[in-house]
Amino acid sequence: MQNFDVTPEKTSDTAFELVKKRLGHSFARRELLDLALTHSSWANEYSCGQEHNERQEFLGDAVLELCVSWEIYKRFPTAREGELTKMRSNLVSAVSLAERARDLGLDVLLKLGRGEENQGGRKRDAVLSDALEAVLAAVYEDGGFAAAQKAVARIFAGQWPDRAGDGKASKDYKTRLQEASQQRFGQAPLYTRLASHGPEHSKVFEVSLRLPDGSQFVASGSSCKKAEQQAARDALKTLGHSE
Repeated sequence: MQNFDVTPEKTSDTAFELVKKRLGHSFARRELLDLALTHSSWANEYSCGQEHNERQEFLGDAVLELCVSWEIYKRFPTAREGELTKMRSNLVSAVSLAERARDLGLDVLLKLGRGEENQGGRKRDAVLSDALEAVLAAVYEDGGFAAAQKAVARIFAGQWPDRAGDGKASKDYKTRLQEASQQRFGQAPLYTRLASHGPEHSKVFEVSLRLPDGSQFVASGSSCKKAEQQAARDALKTLGHSE
């Protein structure tokens, strides 16, 4: 693997700690995560011949499919092949993976070239879903299949279907809103953390959600994710989508 010292910056210690916390994996080979967060546009701008994450995307796609397949295979022992395929397809769609990538903070951590950055690459579902696959490949390379399974379980916590044949988890409002917003406006909604208050053991988080048409929704919850889910739920109702 190429020496990353030739680049302007490496993946920061803060980024490694954030990924460790959210994926539950501590990298023994930090360069694998650094590579996974390096988009081809960044590599091409900063160093001729610099490695980037496209090969990891290839591996991560297979790792992700196997981990998700195994999980739903265990969860639904009587489900037919067609039902399992539908569940898996929805879980690993570009829209779903991009939302999981945002939950992990990969949209902030990903290293993009100036051109891709200026074209909104940090918000594009395809770029983010590819980055998530690359990160899963890095986990697999670093810790093996068990580590990848653990990471996938954390990434999709709360997203697994409730019953065989479900296209998505019944309360995955953020993913549903992401799809609805892309279809209606051609853009994703924007979430902003407004404040948190209360003692450390029972904090309440407040977030704002803004749709591309300017509509804004504010919600609170015991975590940012729960507050975002509530805001997304309120937005879906406004857009005319049922529970």
